[in-house]
Amino acid sequence: MRKGTRARRHEGTKGGRRRGVRVRWVLLLTAALVPVALATATEPAAVELTETDRRLLERHSPVPPLPPAPSNVVADDPAAAHLGQFLFFEQRFSANGEVSCATCHDPAQAFTDGRPRAQAIGDVPRHTITLLNTAHNRWFFWDGRRETLWSQALVPFEEPVEMGGSRLRIARVIAGDPALRAAYESVFGPAAILDDMASTVPLDARPVPGDAKHPHHVAWIAMSHADRDAVNRVFANVGKAIAAYERRLLSTQAPFDEFVAGVRAGDPERTAAIPPAAQRGWKLFAGRASCRLCHFGPLFTDGEFHSTGIGPEGGGPLNDPARYAGIPQVQASEFNARGAYSDARDGVKAKQVRSLRRSPEAWGQFKTPSLRNVARTPPYMHQGQLATLRDVVLHYSTLENAVLPDHHQEQLLVPLHLTDREIDDLVAFLESLSAADPAETLLKRPERPGLPKR
Repeated sequence: MRKGTRARRHEGTKGGRRRGVRVRWVLLLTAALVPVALATATEPAAVELTETDRRLLERHSPVPPLPPAPSNVVADDPAAAHLGQFLFFEQRFSANGEVSCATCHDPAQAFTDGRPRAQAIGDVPRHTITLLNTAHNRWFFWDGRRETLWSQALVPFEEPVEMGGSRLRIARVIAGDPALRAAYESVFGPAAILDDMASTVPLDARPVPGDAKHPHHVAWIAMSHADRDAVNRVFANVGKAIAAYERRLLSTQAPFDEFVAGVRAGDPERTAAIPPAAQRGWKLFAGRASCRLCHFGPLFTDGEFHSTGIGPEGGGPLNDPARYAGIPQVQASEFNARGAYSDARDGVKAKQVRSLRRSPEAWGQFKTPSLRNVARTPPYMHQGQLATLRDVVLHYSTLENAVLPDHHQEQLLVPLHLTDREIDDLVAFLESLSAADPAETLLKRPERPGLPKR
């Protein structure tokens, strides 16, 4: 072989090696970029919003001002709210001196308790509902057995498994504490009945429907009609003060609201307040998943009652009458908006109570909860049967093991058959509805029951 030929071959070999190196680097770079390209191709971007989408969004934000509360004349009185905040943390009203409203509605847990079912003096059969934004509710409790915030506040005081006390015990505590009595009378005026709360008066007295021999009921009947009325007035006023405090427990400025404000203003920075997954989740929530049928408006609730397909804890038939039992209870309550202790006996709430009609379809229907701050209040449903938001979405996706009353099938419930990504997107959207706590001063017991004198 000639020298020139060997040289050309050697040069060709080096060039081939260089080309081979370049080829290998190109292949390596291509292999490294493929996952990125695939991820970009398979990960959907944020949704494009149509005019219909924009109109729907604006119906969900912002949260409007608080509705008026005409049946409670001190609903927006700062002194009443301060007194109510003190009473909210008061344990002396309970039978064992250890339970207060804050036991189940813990400010550190978004005014819930984190349990499937509440635990107070005894085992409460239902899950604790948050008090955040509660003043916007139309009905209270899972079964709607109260229609005003102040009448709702009264129920746990006399429930045996909750605080186990009585209205007379509450009057006795107020009468025996000079600072508490002064604060009470500064808001509601003098209460002559408090002068008569001598130690000879039974500690506990209250009406106990259906049990005429109960010691509390016997003691209540032994009191004069005038004294019973006066104690009822004190009891109702305690509920009104607590309601004035609870009207201040607002948590409404969530990332979702910033997103909606950004859409309204055409501001890309503000629309980035929630991630693309949450935006896709909103589109699904408002569209194919049809969640808006029950969870609409700024509070994401229709304020009404539905059969959710969730059976009792541990399985079995749907044996909780729920709304079916709640309607006669709200109508029979002496503290409803139509009653003698209401400050608007002919108001809108009174008319709502008067117009209620009970039908078989109400059996097993529970209140639609607000979705505001829902990610902060696990577990979920009326007995805390579902541990996570993903569990909730999965339930509505499959309706597997759904339990509905024999006489009534909720027509709104159909399996959604969501993909894993759609489930993740819906959860991301629900998480975007969480906002900050109310002011820190509202999260603890005040040092004194009354406002400082000016």
